[in-house]
Amino acid sequence: MPDPIVKTRPKTKTRTARPPLYKVILLNDDYTPREFVVQVLKAVFRMGAERAYAVMMTAHRRGACVIAVYTRDVAETKAKEATDLGKQKGYPLFFTTEPET
Repeated sequence: MPDPIVKTRPKTKTRTARPPLYKVILLNDDYTPREFVVQVLKAVFRMGAERAYAVMMTAHRRGACVIAVYTRDVAETKAKEATDLGKQKGYPLFFTTEPET
């Protein structure tokens, strides 16, 4: 008796797509004290003092600086938290987000 022909189907692998990433951007202004910006970067983005100062100076010189890249929810939450800290003190400190390309 001949052997039955067995056809195997290739396994389909389901891939979970990675969530899109968003950049958190610090925008420079002429009124917020540099020391305060460094404090916010240390508190919200968990930067060391040297890194926070370097990021603040980059934003100061170039007008804006990408701080970090996160998923959308995390990026928006951190940007809002940092902006709110500036508003509480009466400064126009502003962080924004945009999709990473």
